[in-house]
Amino acid sequence: MTSRLTTLPNGFRIVTEAMPGLQSASVGIWVTAGGRHERAEQNGIAHFLEHMAFKGTKTRSSLQIAEAIEDVGGYINAYTSREMTAYYARVLAGDVALAVDVISDILLNPVLDPAEIEVERHVILQEIGQALDTPDDIIFDWLQEASYPDQPFGRSILGPAERVSSFTRADLSGFVADHYSPDNMILSAAGAVDHDAIVAQAEALFGARKPAGQALIQPARFQGSERREVKALEQVHFALSFDAPGYRAPDVYTAQIYGMAMGGGMSSRLFQKIREERGLCYSIFAQSGAYEDAGQITIYAGTSEAEIGDLTQLTIDELKRASGDMTEAEVARARAQLKAGMLMGLESPSSRAERLARLLSIWGRVPGAEEAVEKIDAVTVEGVRAYAEVMVQSDAALALYGPVTQAPGLEDIRAGLAA
Repeated sequence: MTSRLTTLPNGFRIVTEAMPGLQSASVGIWVTAGGRHERAEQNGIAHFLEHMAFKGTKTRSSLQIAEAIEDVGGYINAYTSREMTAYYARVLAGDVALAVDVISDILLNPVLDPAEIEVERHVILQEIGQALDTPDDIIFDWLQEASYPDQPFGRSILGPAERVSSFTRADLSGFVADHYSPDNMILSAAGAVDHDAIVAQAEALFGARKPAGQALIQPARFQGSERREVKALEQVHFALSFDAPGYRAPDVYTAQIYGMAMGGGMSSRLFQKIREERGLCYSIFAQSGAYEDAGQITIYAGTSEAEIGDLTQLTIDELKRASGDMTEAEVARARAQLKAGMLMGLESPSSRAERLARLLSIWGRVPGAEEAVEKIDAVTVEGVRAYAEVMVQSDAALALYGPVTQAPGLEDIRAGLAA
């Protein structure tokens, strides 16, 4: 399967990948306007705008938007990330043009009705409240803030309640005018798709739109700090992060394999040592997350107040030990897990469409899966050990939530890693 890319004169990009044998397709428009594109006073507005997308256009009511897709058995949704906002649908092959039309209508003709803004404001405030009541959810927002303090990249996607409570229709319209231009959009589709037909439709819908230029973003700078929130919970929620390479860095796959070997499954080091051997927690994992220009190795665990000290020390010990005795078998297993996760994901048209848009936004092209496989296979045990040694010497960030008054802090972890 080979992707096809067409760029209109105004910068609007259409990327597709036909998947023979499928009777359905996933199609969406990814806008390079996410949390990191917001000014401080706008924090949360990209997500607010995503919610408003389904509240009516100049040609369809909110109910008609839903009915247009669901009447043909399809599914429509959206999400906001730190780097993009996505509007997408899954439909049968014969309804791809309908999906493109509905999603385009959402983006080109939003009404932003003041009454609907108030309704959705209340919904988002409820969403913020729900996140605050979910410790193993909110702690990752706090960890992001601790990793990138006072930066757009570190702010919550949802935004603080006081900001969300103050957004006006003019604020939403202004964000659309600044960021929702054709040169900041990617129409991506995968499955039972016809590239030329989608390009012709996109040209009719977006071809006359004028480009606005891509907005400059503040580079992400990892600056480790600590956030400790004391609350009477059953467990201590512990999240630790280290600076890691972004997608454009040459060692991004080394970091991902390291994260997989440390905490990517039941056979990983942290799971085996801390859960299986010592029984100190129910949930523990490590992962490497990458963005365009930044990344993080993140470790999370939930444990009791009495055992957070032991869990922290064992985590430090395992991080230090990896630089000296990471084995070829562990690296081979992590390589296999990483490749399998990627290749299995490509069997889904939704995952494939998202991958097409994501890679195009980063590289300006879509590298084939075989290119990623080659880079994964090229990672050696020596490279992983060297990465582990450098990582434990780098800065870290820590978020703690629950009965954490006596829990070890970031300075304790730094001292333990340096010892």
